[in-house]
Amino acid sequence: QVQLVESGGGLVQPGGSLRLSCAASKSIVSIYTMRWYRQAPGKQRALVATITSGGTYIADSVKGRFTGSRDNAKNTMYLQMSSLKPDDTAVYYCSAIDGGRTYWGQGTQVTVSS
Repeated sequence: QVQLVESGGGLVQPGGSLRLSCAASKSIVSIYTMRWYRQAPGKQRALVATITSGGTYIADSVKGRFTGSRDNAKNTMYLQMSSLKPDDTAVYYCSAIDGGRTYWGQGTQVTVSS
């Protein structure tokens, strides 16, 4: 089993930046695929970034503003968000696929507002 804990969310003004972290309870060296999703009020959960041991995929809606990374030594995945817009307001979740199962964190709220 893997427990995931997101952190780093908060209230930020438009144009600002935040870095989200997703800390895993075990080594992520063997976890090939980790992802960031977000869910805005009244909308379905949407994929934001896929970060694998081999590379990173960023959704078109945030490409150029968001970057994903992982630090296997710290068992942590990151989502660096810049040039934030009000439309980026959502609960951000991380997930990990391990042993054929998908594990989720509890989410962290990001609110972009002036």
